Amino acid sequence: MLYKKLSELTDEEKNKLIGRGGGDLANVEDTVAVILEDVKHNGDAALREYTRKFDGADIEAIEVTKEEIDEAAASIDPELMKHLEFAAGNIRRFHEAQMPQKTWFIEVSPGIELGQKFTALETVGAYVPGGRASYPSTALMTIVPAKVAGVKNVVMCTPPGKDGKVNPLTLAAAKVAGADHVYKIGGVQAVAGMAYGTDTVMKVDKIVGPGNVFVTSAKMQVRDMAEIDFPAGPSEVLIIADETCNARMAASDMIAQAEHDPNAVSVIVTTSENLAADVKAEVLKQAEETLRSEIVNTSLANAAILIVDSMDECIEFSNAFAPEHLEIMVENDDEVLEGIEHAGSIFVGNYAPVPVGDYASGTNHVLPTAGYARIYSGLNLAHFMKSASIQRISKQGLETLKDSVIALAEKEGLQAHADSVRTRFE
Repeated sequence: MLYKKLSELTDEEKNKLIGRGGGDLANVEDTVAVILEDVKHNGDAALREYTRKFDGADIEAIEVTKEEIDEAAASIDPELMKHLEFAAGNIRRFHEAQMPQKTWFIEVSPGIELGQKFTALETVGAYVPGGRASYPSTALMTIVPAKVAGVKNVVMCTPPGKDGKVNPLTLAAAKVAGADHVYKIGGVQAVAGMAYGTDTVMKVDKIVGPGNVFVTSAKMQVRDMAEIDFPAGPSEVLIIADETCNARMAASDMIAQAEHDPNAVSVIVTTSENLAADVKAEVLKQAEETLRSEIVNTSLANAAILIVDSMDECIEFSNAFAPEHLEIMVENDDEVLEGIEHAGSIFVGNYAPVPVGDYASGTNHVLPTAGYARIYSGLNLAHFMKSASIQRISKQGLETLKDSVIALAEKEGLQAHADSVRTRFE
């Protein structure tokens, strides 16, 4: 774990933090391309083969039946189902608030009405990771907004266990969220199945959801066949803190991120040297006590506790870092929030830890990582919709436009463009 004044970081240390994960995709690109091509040409047979190879599961039926999903949901403790439904309700309400006016017009001048029409994508694929843990919360985060947007067909792919079955809680979450189809395939092969379509797997228009570096590379490589949300890799948190921050709380939030993955990144940047020392002590203590201590301790090699002279430096570093999750634990949080330009999701106050957004507050936890928050937004309703511009123009309205259109079209050498306007007044 790096523990230093920000001003004393070497160029190598700073570049490692800011450029985290930058070269990972290139390292797996060729391997991923082979799998994509195999699934493209061999369909279901390739899906079964890679599921056997990577997940250790022999599957005959690739799609999970409605009966299997109902049986899985019935096996879940009723109290846990209530929590799933509560979380889904908050996610639904937050994303309903993002719904644009589906069709609107403005009159820019007499006879010229311009507008926009929003429609949902027809088919979306939601990737829900498996591997080290099951993620029913990701099923909610990817499927609920798609259904709110009005997507007709939402399919979910998630890897099976070695017994060939999907985690029952993940299936229960898919049911609560409203998935139309569930396929027990994961990894690159799942992305390929959704992008190209197979005899069993429905081809989708867009693929959303997080995954490891192989899944992310696969998503980036199939964009000629299916759009994607954004690159999403190992989880990360950046905490901006001053002397009012509770060291134990901040440390527990760093540990919470660290337990996701050995490659997860946890950083705190603070104006208080005392807080920095206290957080370091707490992180080391909690790392030994946590259930996933082996993963946490590996992940902490990527962690950093940085000390700065001013809150402006905290904000400047945060914007350069462009974190997936940003926690603001300072006295004057509104001032800090005002200065933030790049972050996937922002958590304000000592009582807004990242896990509330991971599960139940209602905001989306599918977020850009590795600095991609500079150019991408976290998953939201707009990812599941497209818009078309509308022009409703009368003869009176065209009269006010024709001279400009004809002059510009002829200047570009497009005579037919000019004539298509001119002919309406002959």
